[in-house]
Amino acid sequence: MKATLGDVVIAEAADHEIIRIEGNAYFPPEAVNRELLVESPTPYLCPWKGECQYFDVVVDGETLKDRAWAYPEPYPTAFDRVGKDFSNYVAFWKEVRVA
Repeated sequence: MKATLGDVVIAEAADHEIIRIEGNAYFPPEAVNRELLVESPTPYLCPWKGECQYFDVVVDGETLKDRAWAYPEPYPTAFDRVGKDFSNYVAFWKEVRVA
């Protein structure tokens, strides 16, 4: 599975490495090209996953605000709900194609 913006691959992992949460594909941290992500100050607190870290996606000089996110330290109860530890796994939104 890949997360791409145009022809640029932002993340790539085998299907069995992806964790699916609420319809979103979360890529393992090591599968993500972090050079294309810039931490965003946008705050968000999920009531069951915990504090979220948003990232802007920057490709070829274009910045797409808050198009990626991760949970650096999810609530321990979220692991039970998801079935795995998804700390720092990254999901993408809108213009970033995941397939």
